[in-house]
Amino acid sequence: MKFQDALFNWLQIKIVANARPDDRAALDTCEFFAAILTEDHGVSELNIETTDATMVHIRYVVDGQAKKQMFPREVAEQLLHDINSNPKYNE
Repeated sequence: MKFQDALFNWLQIKIVANARPDDRAALDTCEFFAAILTEDHGVSELNIETTDATMVHIRYVVDGQAKKQMFPREVAEQLLHDINSNPKYNE
């Protein structure tokens, strides 16, 4: 899986897992994408640093170098909105 795809997928499911701490599937999926980033791309210290009005800021380390990536907040939170708006996931 390409790095950007894995990072974005991790971000979306991390937002879901943070909002729904009892959602085992979200937690497992978050761990899956974190493992891809760690094992395939050498990422460590992966965290959502901040979320502001328009962007989500991610910090991580690759090969000993600190990196920062930003994604539009609306896009990053779309999966959570989709899940919350579907009644079968909110029983």
